[in-house]
Amino acid sequence: MRYNDKELQALSRQPAEMAAELGMRGPKKGSVVKRRLVKLVVNFLFYFRIRFGPIGALLLEHCRVIHEEPNSFSISFLEDPERKYHFECCSEEQCQQWMAALRQASYEFMRRSLIFYRNEIQKMTGKDPLEQYGISEEARFQLSGLKA
Repeated sequence: MRYNDKELQALSRQPAEMAAELGMRGPKKGSVVKRRLVKLVVNFLFYFRIRFGPIGALLLEHCRVIHEEPNSFSISFLEDPERKYHFECCSEEQCQQWMAALRQASYEFMRRSLIFYRNEIQKMTGKDPLEQYGISEEARFQLSGLKA
């Protein structure tokens, strides 16, 4: 994926859905757990050295969030499921909160939610709620484009 460094830096400074200091271990063999500031912004998970700028970002598309040991979870991507990023939380409650937020951060999850709520509103009111925005006919927001 191509991205602009300046835009990514600017996005990393936006208000976060969640942020915390977590233990993080990268996918390389032999890597050790390091404390990182981890920040979820839209569908990017940024990680920072404490008191420094971002050192990396994960685009949370086509990924799996899996509960590992107590208080920890991992993120892997469908194209390379063996390559995992491991995160350690302070409590099981914090771990569950992070896993839920990460699973809901993808564009595909937001798209499915939009389709679901659009259809529910249309059933209740008889009107397409997206029509006023001029996007009622866009295929990406149609139920027929949704595969369960």
